[in-house]
Amino acid sequence: MKNIKLTLQYDGTRYKGWQKQKEEDNTIQGKLEALLSKMTEEEIQLHGCGRTDAGVHALNYVANFQTSKDLTAEYILDYCYKYLPQDIQIMQVEEVPLKFHARYNAKSKTYVYSIYNYKYRDVFNLKYATHVEEPLDIDKMREATKYLIGTHDFQSFTTLKSKTKSTVRTVHSINFTKDGDYINISYTGDGFLMNMVRIITGTLIEVGLGIIPPEEVEDIRDKKERKYAKAVAEAKGLFLKEVYY
Repeated sequence: MKNIKLTLQYDGTRYKGWQKQKEEDNTIQGKLEALLSKMTEEEIQLHGCGRTDAGVHALNYVANFQTSKDLTAEYILDYCYKYLPQDIQIMQVEEVPLKFHARYNAKSKTYVYSIYNYKYRDVFNLKYATHVEEPLDIDKMREATKYLIGTHDFQSFTTLKSKTKSTVRTVHSINFTKDGDYINISYTGDGFLMNMVRIITGTLIEVGLGIIPPEEVEDIRDKKERKYAKAVAEAKGLFLKEVYY
């Protein structure tokens, strides 16, 4: 038995997210499992490093599967390149120990959210950044992040409905970079809840627009109720950048 690790990238625009759904096979996992099952002539179960929502992109997504077939990394890479849609690309294939699991062994992840902050939209980047017309105050946005960095209960910043799963997470850093009219917000943490990065980004955009003051983010966090963090940034601006093991 071989355990195969895949590193891939994808444009999530036309997909219903990573995770395979019973009623919807237009997912990244669904497309890959179908192809890998055909390639190996086995029923493949693909384990991903986490879920990405519909419309979210990935620059370095990690997944693994096990197979009894003696296939080389080069063969798997070439097969996937030939038959996958052009918006899903396997970049690296490697055999790893059987105990490796893409999700359970991940120690931290980095997501990047891209904002185009200019009066007029950029037609060549509509699928990969959220357009905010009014000027954003990055200093105020950065000030607000001090209430989010560290270990906190992020229940206000998730759409997770489960009452049994913990909503405590550790955010190691939130950094801002500016490239012309593009503002990129980089989030690194031990893990992120459903829609957590998008809700935090939506809240930071409200801070940057002067809708709420930076210190209100602490109050929203401490109330631990989803209704207080109302804004959700669009999926299209979010990228899974890196997974660390």
